[in-house]
Amino acid sequence: MQTLADIGEDELIRRIVRKLPQGESVLAGPGDDCAVVHSARTPQVLKTDTVVEGVHFTTETPGRLVGRKAMARVISDFAAMAATPRHALVTLIAPPQTAVKRVLDVYTGLQALATEFGVSIVGGETSKGQQLILTIGLSGHVTGPKWIARSQARAGDHLYVTGKLGGSIRSKHLRFHPRMAEAHWLAEHLPIRAMMDISDGLAQDLPRLASASGLGFQVDLADLPRTPGCTPEQAWGDGEDYELLIALSPKTTAKQLTAWAQAFPKLKLTRIGKLVEKDQAPLVPSGGWQHFRSA
Repeated sequence: MQTLADIGEDELIRRIVRKLPQGESVLAGPGDDCAVVHSARTPQVLKTDTVVEGVHFTTETPGRLVGRKAMARVISDFAAMAATPRHALVTLIAPPQTAVKRVLDVYTGLQALATEFGVSIVGGETSKGQQLILTIGLSGHVTGPKWIARSQARAGDHLYVTGKLGGSIRSKHLRFHPRMAEAHWLAEHLPIRAMMDISDGLAQDLPRLASASGLGFQVDLADLPRTPGCTPEQAWGDGEDYELLIALSPKTTAKQLTAWAQAFPKLKLTRIGKLVEKDQAPLVPSGGWQHFRSA
C-alpha cells in the first residue's frame, strides 16, 4: 500500500487538487502562495497556514515566538503575491495540560505581528489535541492592478532573491520579518513576471516556481547569497528563509536595480540564475524540505 512517505508533499497535493471544484468566481486556485477569488470591488486573497509542535517549533520555544511565527508565515505568503492582508481566523489545538500562560503568550505574539501589518484577528476555534498546533486563516485583497503569480515567468527571465539564505534554524525561522513592503515596491517598480516566498528551501521552491510556468532553471550555487557561516549547499537546501524569489524580465535596467538599492539599502537583491526552456534544465529538486518525507 502506497503511503504519504512514499510520494511526498508535492505529489500528494497534485493528487488532491486534481478534481477539486473550481467555480467561475475562482481567479487563482491551488498551486500558488494564496488563492484569489472575485469580490465586489477588488479580488479577494485567501490563505491558510499551520505550525505544529515538533515540526515548526519545539516545546521549549517561547509562546510569543510560536505565535509570531504562525502569523508571519501566512503574511509572508501574502507578500509573495504583493497582496494586502486584512482579517485572520485562528484555530488553536492544545493538550489540556498546556499552561494557560503559554497560550496567552502565543496570542501575544500573534497579536503583535498582526497589529504591525494591519491585520485584525476576528475569531477562530479551539480544540483538544496531543500537541500544540496553530492554524491561521487569512483574507485580504489585491491592492495593485494585478497580483503576482508563480506561473507567468518566461524563458530568459532573470532569477533574484532578497536577503541571505541558509542557517534559519539558528533562530531566523522564529524571528524573520515578512517582506511585505519590499514585495509591494517590487511589484510597483520592477517588471516582475513571477514571485514566491522561500519557505521549504530554494531547492524545493525554485523548481515549483519554474514548473508553474512550464520551465527549467539554471543556478550556480556559488552565486547564492549566504548567511555568514553557511555553505552554498545550506543556502540551497536549509529552508525557512522566507525571502522572496523573483523572476524579472531580462529587460530590467541597471537604473531600476539601483532604485531598489536606494529604497532598501540594508537588503540586497541578488541575481542567482535564470529560467530556461524545460528541456534545457530538467527539474530535479535535491534538498530542501518536504512534509511526509525527506527531500
